[in-house]
Amino acid sequence: MTIQVGDKIPSVNLLTMTADGRQTVSTDELFKGKKVVLFAVPGAFTPTCSEQHLPGFITYADEIKARGVNTIACIAVNDVFVMDAWGKNQNVGDKIMMLADGDGEFTKALGLELDLRGKGLGVRSQRYAMIVEDGVVKSLQIDPPKTFEISKAEAVLERL
Repeated sequence: MTIQVGDKIPSVNLLTMTADGRQTVSTDELFKGKKVVLFAVPGAFTPTCSEQHLPGFITYADEIKARGVNTIACIAVNDVFVMDAWGKNQNVGDKIMMLADGDGEFTKALGLELDLRGKGLGVRSQRYAMIVEDGVVKSLQIDPPKTFEISKAEAVLERL
């Protein structure tokens, strides 16, 4: 079952890279008492994700945060090393937290898997963006497969 507006974010551990190496980030800690914009991409370094989705959030990060958002996070079913390399490649800096859902545990708990087996990509995440306040989903936009409209940064900015 897919997570809905009003639902609590599931408790899962994710990974991010810091100056000290890999760091575990619990979703409980990430969302507690904060307003977070979380957007998911099917894969790091993939065309739409690298050319439009992540760059849009980098461009609009200051405007998004000016509307009371504490954290903007990008998540993908990729390993932490790939997410770190992609963040560096895209010059994310400290604007976007790059989160790895390496085993797809978070994505599965949300019910937002995208089965790309047979295309050499395995099971990934659907493309979506959500606004979460204190661990509760306030807004959720899921792009239909092969589209990129309602989860882009500009659309999130309109909903804030």
